[in-house]
Amino acid sequence: MARGVFITFEGPEGSGKSTQARRLAERLQAAGREVVRTREPGGTPTGEAIRNLVQHDSAGEPICREAEVLLFAASRAQLVRAVILPALERGACVVSDRFADSTAAYQGYGRGLDLEAIRRINALAIGPAAPDLTFLLDIEVRLGLDRLAERGRNGAGGRDRIEREDLAFHERVRRGYLDLAAREPARWRVLSTAGEADAVHEAIWEETQALLRRRGGGG
Repeated sequence: MARGVFITFEGPEGSGKSTQARRLAERLQAAGREVVRTREPGGTPTGEAIRNLVQHDSAGEPICREAEVLLFAASRAQLVRAVILPALERGACVVSDRFADSTAAYQGYGRGLDLEAIRRINALAIGPAAPDLTFLLDIEVRLGLDRLAERGRNGAGGRDRIEREDLAFHERVRRGYLDLAAREPARWRVLSTAGEADAVHEAIWEETQALLRRRGGGG
C-alpha cells in the first residue's frame, strides 16, 4: 500500500490553525479518505499528560527551557510511533495541529536555544515521519493576541503558559516561522489569516489537492 500523506499546520498564537486543520480533515473525510487528526503536544495519553505539564502548569513549578524542549520531543516521539507512522503506513491522511517546526520556532527562535541542537533532537523524535506539506498560517502578532483575548472573553478558557509570554517573545516566534518557511519553500505554504477564514480554507484545499495529485492519489 502506498504511504499516506502527512500535513501539518503551524503558526503564531491566534492564527486560526486549529480551526483550519479541523476543516481540512473534515473535507478530506467527506471526499472519502481515511483521516487521522492529531495535535501537539498531545495526541496520545502520554502526550496529553505532557501537554498538561508544559502548557497548563500542572507540575506547579517553572519549567526551564531545556526541559521544555525535551518534554515536547518526548510527546512527539510517542505520537509518531503510536499514531502517525501506523496511519501513514496504511495509507491514511494525517493532519496535525503543530509538529516539530513548533519547537524550532518557540524554543529556538522564541527562547533562544541552539537551533542545530533542536534539529538533532527533533530528528531523533520524528524518525521518518517528516511532513509532506506544512501550512504556516501567518498573522500579525497583536491581532493574534487580540483574538486570544476575545476568545477568553467568550468563555473559551484562559491563556496557557506559552500564550502568556510577552509580546517580544511572540514576535520572535513569528519571525522564526517566516525564516523556517523561507529556508524550505518546497514544503511550506505561507497563508495570511488576517482575512476571511473561508478563503484561507479554499487555498489550503487547493494545495492539498495538488499534493494528492503529485502523490498519485487523485484530486
